[in-house]
Formats: sequence, C-alpha cells, structure tokens
Amino acid sequence: MQYPGVEQDGTTQGEPLGQRGQAPARPVPPHRVWVDEPASFATDRVCRIHHSFHQHPLMQLPELAQLAQRLFPSGKCRFVAPGITPASEFRHVRAPHDGSGIEEVFRRIEEPGAWVALYNVEADPAYRAFLSEVQAAVRPLVAHEQPGIFNVGGFIFVSAPPSVTPFHMDRENNFWLQVRGRKTIHVWDHTDRHIAPARDVEDFVLYGSLERIRLQDGFMPRSHEICAGPGDGVYFPATSPHMTRSDTEGACPGEGVSISIGTVFYSDVTRRHARVHQLNQLLRRLGASPRPPGLSPVIDSLKAPLGHLIGAARHRLRGNRTPPPGSY
Repeated sequence: MQYPGVEQDGTTQGEPLGQRGQAPARPVPPHRVWVDEPASFATDRVCRIHHSFHQHPLMQLPELAQLAQRLFPSGKCRFVAPGITPASEFRHVRAPHDGSGIEEVFRRIEEPGAWVALYNVEADPAYRAFLSEVQAAVRPLVAHEQPGIFNVGGFIFVSAPPSVTPFHMDRENNFWLQVRGRKTIHVWDHTDRHIAPARDVEDFVLYGSLERIRLQDGFMPRSHEICAGPGDGVYFPATSPHMTRSDTEGACPGEGVSISIGTVFYSDVTRRHARVHQLNQLLRRLGASPRPPGLSPVIDSLKAPLGHLIGAARHRLRGNRTPPPGSY
C-alpha cells in the first residue's frame, strides 16, 4: 500500500536523491500501541493505552475528507441532529440535516458542534490495510486471551467542540484511539448491571436494540473517565457502555477539531458470549436467573452450542431480516 506523499521505496516526496539517482533507504518504523504496565492489561476490563497512529498519513484531516467522499455514496457517512446530549438516543442519519454535501461538511468542520462519523471504513481498501496495521500492533496484547479474531472494522469520528457522542454500547471489542484534538471518553465496566441490566444487554446483542441503553442520573461517577489527547486511547471489551464529549475549554487555536477512531473486532470469545446471551434470554423468559457469560468457562462451554442453535432458529423465524453482526 502506498500512502500519499510516500514513495514506493519509503522516502518522502521531494527528498534529495543520492549521487547515482537512487533515494537513500529509509525504512519507516511501524506504528505502535502499548500500555504503561503490560502485566496489568487484560481483555476483559477497561485499560488505558498509548499509540503512535496519530502520526499515520491516513489519519490526517485532508485524507479523511477524501475518504468521506468515497464512502458517502454508500451511506457510510453518518450525522446526528443538532443539540444532542449524552443522554440522547444514539440515532444517526446518512445525510446532513441541513442538506449539505460531504465536501461542504468538511469545509465547515471547525464550526462549533460540527459532527460526522465515517462508518465501516474497512470497506475502503486503503483503510482496510490501515486497520490491518492496527491489528498487527495490538496482536501481542490480545492474541492469548482473544483468539480467532474476525470482522475487524473501523469507525472514525470527526467533530468540533462542543460535541458529544451519546451513551451506547457495541458488540465488538474496541481499541479506541484519539488522533487529533482533545476528547473525554467515559467507559463503564461491561459487567456493571446497575448501568446495563442483563436483559438490556441481551436485547442489544440479539436484536441491536439500544432502546433501554440510556444515560441515567448517577451513572457518571461509576465510569472510567479518560481525558485523551493525540496518542492516548483506551481498550474496552464488547458491550461496555461508553460516551464521549469534547469541550471548547482548553482547545488551542487550530486544534479544536477532534479525530478519534474505534478499531473494533470480534473473536472466539465474543462469539461464545453472544451465544450464551441467546440461551440466557430464553431461560430468563422461562423465569430463571441465568449466570451472565464470562463468569464460568465451563458453564459457558455448555451453554454456547445451545445458544448457537437458538440464534439460528430465531434468525430463520424472522424471515429475511439479517441478524446483527456477532449476535450468535
């Protein structure tokens, strides 16, 4: 893959050539993801991380504007209504509310409250290769605990303060990287049933419903609050509720635009947990109080095959409706 401004031999455009017309070899070091205390990292809990992907050519605003133009026709650019709050329903649409084109959106991206998300950037070949780089960087951290990684994806958020991404959750594990500007992310433990009761998590995993996943009074003190700048990030497991906000306070001139990317993936573990959720919902409807996934590997291994059959049956009964990714 050749990035803008970088020649095939790894030198930058405009670099002086050697005496024989050959550019001197200059290997480009790979970008990194790391943690301060590697022994403290675990894929079943929220962990702060650091990275160097904010320096990557494809993470710069001009390249993202070009990516947005390529993604817009397929509906992969998403927009939210003005005035959303952290407690708003996380609903997004495929066109700006004021009718602007995607080029105009990026021309005005520094205006207060501007917000655009680029969904499923793995659909673009250049950014699919970028996500492969991220996966190569994080593999030493996750390979032992999360084997069988599949469906690697990316979601890029570009916004100008004041802006928010409302409270929600995802089915995938997430390495969330802050690339430009500053943003505060709040993440809640995926096992905190005060924040997300088991039945609500099950509805989300099985059907994609976030109807009851909403920010409530008293939730904020229970979160991990991380104020992130370029090179900062956080890992959090699947179904961890989270939200972000960026404020005008502390923003330097020309640095107000925030760019962050959620690099997400499923694994054998997320698949097994989804299958347990399938069975648990049925047991709950029968009056039982089933144990959530992740507490007992033995019990999960017994439940998962049955959950897979239940999920497949539910999919057939729902006709042509496609099941949410990673739901069984």
